[in-house]
Amino acid sequence: MTSTRSRSRKTTPRQAESVLLRWLKDRHITEVECLVPDITGNARGKIIPADKFSHDYGTRLPEGIFATTVTGDYPDDYYELTSPSDSDMQLRPDAATVRMVPWATDPTAQVIHDCYTRDGQPHELAPRNVLRRVLAEYAAAGLQPVVAPELEFFLVQKNTDPDFPLLPPAGRSGRAETARQSYSIDAVNEFDPILDLMYDYCDAMELDVDTLIHESGAAQLEVNFTHAEALSRADQVFLFKRTMREAAMRHGVYATFLAKPMETEPGSAMHIHQSLVDAAGRNVFSGKLDEGVSQVFLHYLGGLQKYVPMAMAFFAPNVNSYRRLMFGEVSPSNVLWGFDNRTCGLRVPIDTPENMRVESRFAGSDANPYLAMAATLACGLLGIREQLEPTPPFTGSGKEEGYDLPRSLGEALDELEGCQALKDMLGPRFVRAYISVKRKEYETFFRVISSWEREFLLLNV
Repeated sequence: MTSTRSRSRKTTPRQAESVLLRWLKDRHITEVECLVPDITGNARGKIIPADKFSHDYGTRLPEGIFATTVTGDYPDDYYELTSPSDSDMQLRPDAATVRMVPWATDPTAQVIHDCYTRDGQPHELAPRNVLRRVLAEYAAAGLQPVVAPELEFFLVQKNTDPDFPLLPPAGRSGRAETARQSYSIDAVNEFDPILDLMYDYCDAMELDVDTLIHESGAAQLEVNFTHAEALSRADQVFLFKRTMREAAMRHGVYATFLAKPMETEPGSAMHIHQSLVDAAGRNVFSGKLDEGVSQVFLHYLGGLQKYVPMAMAFFAPNVNSYRRLMFGEVSPSNVLWGFDNRTCGLRVPIDTPENMRVESRFAGSDANPYLAMAATLACGLLGIREQLEPTPPFTGSGKEEGYDLPRSLGEALDELEGCQALKDMLGPRFVRAYISVKRKEYETFFRVISSWEREFLLLNV
């Protein structure tokens, strides 16, 4: 599998096709799941017989999957965002992403596909292509981003009634957690059957899960991925979410990546560690300035500080996301930066020069990994281009400095709409479609009358 990935990045499309088809044949694959990450970061696509896949290389999907809300609705300008004919996209499998589906009964493969227009151009609305667009800008500058995501999530009891609050599940002891148990080994061991299955699945899929810890919430866990180039890390987060949900479901439990699933528990984040290397593989964030950083690093930080508030719709893409940000105990509330300071939105870990990096703490676990990584890298690159200077490193408690981020999805979308630099970096057509889809979701949410309103306002106003 490793050799398939490395070869596919250096071969022609026809050679990659040959490698992929051989991979399927050697493993006696009977079905292929053709996956496309949508706007929310969930898997869309088709399941086709392996013999048809080998004779009909690629498939098609309507481009409207990128202009559909999480509720299945369409924005009012749907046909302006897509095309009047609502045409199909051409899908091409990325041979580097082929993996087994370890929970399938019959030998089944899953392959992430890229989306193209009828004339062979990368489709502008596909999140994977949005990330590729940003990475191409870095490549033109002779730089490559290196990222390492940290993904938090909760295990919760199965819940089929959306009006009923979520609850932590019982572990091996038969009891649910009731106290904060950050970094507790015993608390993690409570869910050994689920986590053992998760690790088995990840091993079979060759996902680069590095460490697992218990976070501060009840049955809240975090997995860290090893650092690598950005597209592969986004792919791994995309695949891991699917894998974790399946492993939990096999044990009668839900795994949720909702940013703030429970009122009394902390939210879940997707922290993104990021650095840049040059053509020789040298970390360009290291330097001879104070604290061993480079001018490029400071410009990158300056870009994050300036543009993150305008990019928050990608880090906090849902109405629920802002419950985590505004009411979270350890969630970021500002764009301050500091060395090993977790109260800052931008934390710079103390490490060796070759590992100099910044940890962006803004994205929730509900963020689309392709778009969150594209957005944070776009902010940093804009800072380098504009030679922005950051504020001095902060040494106190950032929580005492107030809240400087958008307070709702509506505010975040307004900020994004007014930022031409991010539109140009991510693609004007894509940003317009994203704003339109998310505004439709925001409107749909506000149509719902909550139980709180019925309880406290019905007879009291």
